[in-house]
Amino acid sequence: MSETAPSTGDPIEARCTKCRKNTSHTIIIMGEEGPEKVQCGTCDRQHKYRPPTAPRKPATRKPVDPRIAERKEWEELRPSLDSAAARDYSMDGEYRVNNLINHPLFGLGLVQRIAGARKVDVLFEDGRKTMRCK
Repeated sequence: MSETAPSTGDPIEARCTKCRKNTSHTIIIMGEEGPEKVQCGTCDRQHKYRPPTAPRKPATRKPVDPRIAERKEWEELRPSLDSAAARDYSMDGEYRVNNLINHPLFGLGLVQRIAGARKVDVLFEDGRKTMRCK
């Protein structure tokens, strides 16, 4: 099967300057090198021939594991934390942001935010935990 050279009036795939996408066009003027001027089949605009562009590969973002971000945040904060100033954790205790607590299971932690009535978010070495409080 042999391919014939395109000629005036033949359909061709091209990049439309008005539609800004690859569409079907009709060749209006042929030059020595190939099509010079085409007409878009969608918007009927005549323009210089531009070869179709390759479809863009969608950007893929690797989801960030929150545990990795929390671990990094902990490693940055740890040198500035004084474990002697930490209070022992109690569900009946009252805590404020930036209070240090010492939990029997999770170890040293930093209160990061008040998460609602009777709850605080605490950053431990193992990650962020929501803890009950008064």
